[in-house]
Amino acid sequence: MTRICGVGDNVVDRYLETGLMYPGGSAVNVAVHARRLGASAGYVGILGDDEAATHVLKSLLDEGVDVSRVRHEAHPNSFADVTLDPDGNRVFGEFVPPVGRLELDEDDLAYLRGSDWLHTGHSSFTLSEVPTLGSLAPVVFDFSYKSLEWAAPVLPHVTAAFFSRGEADDEQCVALIEEVRALGPGLVVVTRGARGSVVWREGDVVHLEPAAPAAPIDTLGAGDAYLAAMLCALAEHRGLDVAAAEAAAYAATVCEHFGAFGHPVPIHQPTEEATR
Repeated sequence: MTRICGVGDNVVDRYLETGLMYPGGSAVNVAVHARRLGASAGYVGILGDDEAATHVLKSLLDEGVDVSRVRHEAHPNSFADVTLDPDGNRVFGEFVPPVGRLELDEDDLAYLRGSDWLHTGHSSFTLSEVPTLGSLAPVVFDFSYKSLEWAAPVLPHVTAAFFSRGEADDEQCVALIEEVRALGPGLVVVTRGARGSVVWREGDVVHLEPAAPAAPIDTLGAGDAYLAAMLCALAEHRGLDVAAAEAAAYAATVCEHFGAFGHPVPIHQPTEEATR
């Protein structure tokens, strides 16, 4: 069975218009979607000590994600406020980042070693850990809209690099892929939301994949779902074009519900005393 571990961020996404919050964070989202797709999944990260953190943990357990390497620290959990435009595109408002920063210890390294994929990204504050992660197992890093200059120092330690470039045309995406692959990764993916994706893998030609049909109400987490589905499909030895199509189709389903993977509860408002 394919084993995928998310390393880094978690958050509660607070939808102020509905008064509901949902568990999320890129590393959490990928672990959950990988598990739903049949992989063995784990999450390594830091949770706070409030109701939001409790809900994230419960959601991971309910989804069958291994949380044996989760830390708990005495501070409110990270959160992001979310609104949706008329097309269902998520717009982030206030963001409170995690107080703690993940530092991998020997038990973490033993747990992660030998995984099929270790997933982390720009929002996980794990950049300094990437060389270590790369020595344990193949690393997939979500650079999102970060520049190539920002990404370059860690790309030699990354096996799969994912970028988001919503406005880029085909030629610009191919140019980015050429620059990234020259720095080491054997899989490079550029996602463009409703405009599809451009993907390349060592030994394959560049492939352009259109977005799958959807009736979107909330795009939050669709990119993480695409990434998880792509990794799972490739682990099952699908061709690059088939893996891209399956990933696009799966991501489309995530756009048709609220939250990155569901599990809504009423928003927990930290007290002033808790945030001091």
